[in-house]
Amino acid sequence: MYLKNLRLFNFKNFSEKNFTFSEKINCFVGNNGVGKTNILDAIHYLSLTKSYLNYSDQNNIRFHEVFFSLEGNFTDENNEDNIKIQVQSGHKKIIKRNSKTYDKLSDHIGKYPCVMISPYDRNLISEGSEYRRKFMDGMISQINPDYLHLILRYQKALAQRNALLKLFLANMYFDAISLEIYDAELIENGTKIHRIRNEFISSYVPKFRKFYASLSQGEEEVSIQYISNLEEKDMNSLLKENLNKDRAAAYTTGGIHKDDLIFKLFQYPIKKFGSQGQQKSFLVALKLAQLQTIKEYSLKSPVLLMDDIFDKLDDHRVAQLVKLAHEEEFGQIFLSDTHKERTEKIVQQISSDYRIFEL
Repeated sequence: MYLKNLRLFNFKNFSEKNFTFSEKINCFVGNNGVGKTNILDAIHYLSLTKSYLNYSDQNNIRFHEVFFSLEGNFTDENNEDNIKIQVQSGHKKIIKRNSKTYDKLSDHIGKYPCVMISPYDRNLISEGSEYRRKFMDGMISQINPDYLHLILRYQKALAQRNALLKLFLANMYFDAISLEIYDAELIENGTKIHRIRNEFISSYVPKFRKFYASLSQGEEEVSIQYISNLEEKDMNSLLKENLNKDRAAAYTTGGIHKDDLIFKLFQYPIKKFGSQGQQKSFLVALKLAQLQTIKEYSLKSPVLLMDDIFDKLDDHRVAQLVKLAHEEEFGQIFLSDTHKERTEKIVQQISSDYRIFEL
C-alpha cells in the first residue's frame, strides 16, 4: 500500500497544492517555515483522521478561510481508495472513503497505517505519562480495532464518574449506587485494556531493542518498563480501596488511565542520563519497532513520515535510519530536510526510485 497522490486546499499555509508521489522515497526540501511539516501532517490526517501535532481541526484552516480539504489515493496491487477530509468552521469533520462518509471516524483507524518520526517526539521522554499512554494506545489501535473502542468506552465512563464525584463534593452528599454504574464500566474495560497493553509491550520491546542496537552499533543497553496500578491489584479492588481518596479529590485516582512506560538507558532513566543523540536514537527505535509491529499484525506496509530527521542525528545515523526503513520494506517513506544536496546524497545510495519536492 502506498499514497499515490495528495491534494491540499486551504490547509495551514497552503492555498492549494498537488503532489504525485514515488512508491518508495519522497523528500520535501526547503527553508524553515515553507510548510514541509504541514505536508507530512496532511498525510497523517489521511491515515489517522487527525493532526500529529495535536492541533484542533479548526486551527488547521488557512488564515481568512472558512474550511480546508485534503484528498489522496491509497493504492496497492488490487485496490485504490480515495480518501477525502473536509473541515469547516463550526461544523463536524467529514471523512469519506470512496465517496462514502464514515459514521464513526474510529472505523478508519488501521486501514492505512502510518508512523511519524518528528522533533515533537521528544515529549515522549521529557513530558508526563499522558504522552506515553497516547503513544502506546496509538500503536495498539492501528492493529486492534477493538482496543480503540475499549479505550473510548473507558474514557467516557471515567469522565462520567469524575463528573459525579465533583457533584457529590459540591453538594455534600454521596450515592454509592450511582457510582457503581460507572465502576462496572471501568472494571470491565480497564481489565481488558491492561491485558492487551501487557501482551503488546512484551512483544514490542524485543523489536525496539533490535533497532536501537542497529542505530547505536550495539554498544548501549536500553529497556522499556510498563507500569500499572493493575499489576498489584485488580480494578475492582483498586476502586473500592481508593473510594475515600476519590471522594476527597473529586476524581478517580487509580486505574489504567495512570499507566506509564519507563524508558531506561543502562538501567537509568534516559530523561536524566541520556545525551540528546541517545534520546533521539531511542525515539527513532521506538518508531521503527512500531512500524515492524504494525506490519506483522496487519500484513500492511505502513507509510513512514520523517520530519526534520537531521535534528540531533548525525549524517551517518540518518543514512542508517533510512537504510533500515528501506531494507525492512516497511513501505513508502516521506522525509523533510532543509538541505537538498544532503538529502539527495543519502537517498541515492539507498534507492533509485525517489522524488524530491522543493518548496
